[in-house]
Amino acid sequence: MQALLLIAHGSRRAEANADLDYLAEEMRKRDRFPLIGTAYLELAEPNIADGGAALVDRGATTVTMLPYFLSPGVHVRKDLIEARTELATRFPAVEFRLAPHLGRHPLMARIVEERAQQIEESVALAET
Repeated sequence: MQALLLIAHGSRRAEANADLDYLAEEMRKRDRFPLIGTAYLELAEPNIADGGAALVDRGATTVTMLPYFLSPGVHVRKDLIEARTELATRFPAVEFRLAPHLGRHPLMARIVEERAQQIEESVALAET
């Protein structure tokens, strides 16, 4: 069974972590992955090992690990690769795939454009 594990950096502030929960819920509505979980690299729970294990416990045989990161820093280039390796070693019957981070995805420019347009429109409304 296919699963998606959304991974964010994590924060001590619950409202910051709520963005990942929102994204997970939006992905559930799309009904593409039978199982969807969230995990955090640090500062929040569940950590990546626990998030991956929870999906395996629910029947996952393939887990796509998707980093909710914009830049390919140390976490993307090293820490997440190590986390994938640790999960694959712990659960050898399960395939763990690490997807690219969001950073240079072609839709990112569209998102930035829409956000900029939103503020322009709100300023225009306030001036009227």
